Amino acid sequence: MRLAVVDRGSRWANRLFLRFVRWQSKAEPVGVLKTIHYRSDFWGRPYSDLLQDVMRGPSEWTPGERELFAAFTAKLGACRF
Repeated sequence: MRLAVVDRGSRWANRLFLRFVRWQSKAEPVGVLKTIHYRSDFWGRPYSDLLQDVMRGPSEWTPGERELFAAFTAKLGACRF
């Protein structure tokens, strides 16, 4: 269950951004994008930086392997990736 405020945007700029994405893509924005813009102080830059480190930082696995693991995990959780 997701809060309605996440779907519609909590601030004027968020609502405008989500409307633009809907208009441009002719589809509903994915949940990750909505979440990042809902609490951008928490989920925005800090989350994006962490995700970048995990997916592209030093590792024994290549970035492609990590992307494949993420896609497989999303599929198991019935999540659109």
